Amino acid sequence: MLTTLIRVLVPGTSTRFRCGGLSVELQTARLLSSLCATELVTYMERHQDHPFLDDLLSVEPSRREVLWIVSWGFDVPALVRRLRSHRVAYHAHSSGYGFTLPPGVPVLAVSRNTLGYWGDRCPRNPLLLVPNAIEPGWLERGARGSAERRPIDVLVQARKSSRYVLDQLVPALRQQGFRVEVQSGWVDDLVDLFNRSCVYLYDSAEYWRGRGVTEGFGLPPLEAMACGCVVFSSLNHALADHGDPGRMVHQIGCGRLAFDVRRIQHAVRDPAGWRPPAAALNAVLEGSSEASLLQRWTVALDQLEALDLAEGPLLSSPPTWSLKLQQLCQRLQRVVDRLPGWPMFSR
Repeated sequence: MLTTLIRVLVPGTSTRFRCGGLSVELQTARLLSSLCATELVTYMERHQDHPFLDDLLSVEPSRREVLWIVSWGFDVPALVRRLRSHRVAYHAHSSGYGFTLPPGVPVLAVSRNTLGYWGDRCPRNPLLLVPNAIEPGWLERGARGSAERRPIDVLVQARKSSRYVLDQLVPALRQQGFRVEVQSGWVDDLVDLFNRSCVYLYDSAEYWRGRGVTEGFGLPPLEAMACGCVVFSSLNHALADHGDPGRMVHQIGCGRLAFDVRRIQHAVRDPAGWRPPAAALNAVLEGSSEASLLQRWTVALDQLEALDLAEGPLLSSPPTWSLKLQQLCQRLQRVVDRLPGWPMFSR
């Protein structure tokens, strides 16, 4: 085996950097440690428990047996440049940051949406799909089979939620007598909160559109389904990976406020009739388990090994401006060819 050490880069591990992306990378490092020696490396914030990037690069030469994994979208171009003499792969969460990658740098996409983005942007780079996994607690403690009446009719998490949900839908639901909880602070036990909720609303399309990047994977709707919630969700970006509307989830903000209120009312009264089919949900959750993700990482690392051992120059794709110019010349050629008596350009 070529790879004997994997280094997962994060800017830091303090509360300053707390977000879904950090949670995913911490989970990734934990899972990869069962396949190979793995280190979490920071590059903005020093931490006594983790090596610091500057220190490693100052004393250690490039080693083929070490694979560096970068992920923090805005920092990726600079990190790839710093690691240009090393083996590096991009663990791609969100897309839309605007950069491209050097030939040969693999993309490990966490969703089909992100995979498709890089399949268009860098079609000659190695592309692999390693979806995020939900933490075991959601699968082990999620009350998917419970038929008991839940104390919270509708749960909304304020972060990433749209103004429509917070300013229009929540007041309208409360006027109808629904018990609506808008969670905005820290919660020690999210599984318990979701288990006590009947309907979960997730509407992140405007949040991400305002930031110019995408919903990388969309774990909250999956976590809610794992707890037996009926999920009303937007379908932007990676949410479309598992958000089959009308089957797994129900589209939110769909045409009219009254339409949303009526459907949510029915879902609260008869949640079993609005939940996804058990077999379909179990298949999605099994595919999102840590065991499934570990299998995908095993396959991905094997492919990266085979790539690094192959001979010959790296393939690359022409820049976009070159492709557009080529297509323009082809269109002009077709126009000229149709002109009567005009000599054809040499081909």
